[in-house]
Amino acid sequence: MVMPMRTIIVTGAAGFIGSALCRFLRRHDHARVIGLDKMTYAASREALAELANDPHFTLREMDICDSGAVNALIANTQPDGIIHLAAETHVDRSIDHPGEFIQTNIVGTFTLLEAARTWRERRADFRFLHVSTDEVYGSLSDTGAFTETTPYAPNSPYAASKASADHLARAWHKTFGLPVLISNCSNNYGPFQFPEKLIPLSIMKALNGENLPIYGQGANVRDWLFVDDHAEALWTIFTRGRLGEKYNVGGAAERRNIDVIHDLCALLDEMLPESQHLPHKSLITFVPDRPGHDERYAMDFSKLNQELGWSPRTSPTEGLRQTVRWYLNHQDWCAAIRNRSYGGERLGQLPPAARP
Repeated sequence: MVMPMRTIIVTGAAGFIGSALCRFLRRHDHARVIGLDKMTYAASREALAELANDPHFTLREMDICDSGAVNALIANTQPDGIIHLAAETHVDRSIDHPGEFIQTNIVGTFTLLEAARTWRERRADFRFLHVSTDEVYGSLSDTGAFTETTPYAPNSPYAASKASADHLARAWHKTFGLPVLISNCSNNYGPFQFPEKLIPLSIMKALNGENLPIYGQGANVRDWLFVDDHAEALWTIFTRGRLGEKYNVGGAAERRNIDVIHDLCALLDEMLPESQHLPHKSLITFVPDRPGHDERYAMDFSKLNQELGWSPRTSPTEGLRQTVRWYLNHQDWCAAIRNRSYGGERLGQLPPAARP
């Protein structure tokens, strides 16, 4: 007997990770996908272009804080589950405008959980995957790694808003029996990432011969996860994870920011031998550090590996090469973003009187 195809709502579907997940689900014919997105500055219809003629994919422009619209959509589409990625995500922007992060990341998550709770009464096998970040755990010193039981200690408005959303998701499972799973991922990178984050911002600036700003001395360490590997991890957790559990997702690729940028510059030198800006590392400029900048993140994802068999497929060397090549081949996309919404200016700078 052929089982009917699942219907999954993906929030934040036109964002960086959300669009990668939508492409992954449809490439492998895993589910009928209904994508929701508010279409804010970081949304990209181009990231979903390959699904434009796919009869099993629909993109709806919608604010997840609009409870009436969310409830109506769920009633009309009768989904088998929700994978919730919609969020404001850039730490620097959360320093400038924390209220937007509170609204989308906390109120929006509450709205979705309540809508899912109502629908869950009609669909016994329904699942809700709340997608979060390693930043909720705070900062590590030189040793150790975050586990699923690491106490929360968020240090930025962004991290605090995601920690709040995590707690809401957990509470709706414990109190109301909503079949929730939670994932916490490390730093993602790859194609279609909005160029305010370290890797795409540096590529965009290098192509224009602009200084590559490195916060502090570039010694902050991140665990880098290729976005397509993350998409596979999310589907694995959604379909096979134990309800009520949380799973860390990591890339097994800890690197200092300065080392990532040195590698990126070397790739640009190799791929652009005629560039006027060789060597690209000469563009590196150290700038005052970000307020509350976490020192180090590292993810222990052994639970996800041992229980569900997932591990990252893409090495950091190959992932960075693929990413640089993609941006070189899609400079028109970056230029369009620069012209319409973001020119690469520094964000999240407190005035001197407000600095700790």
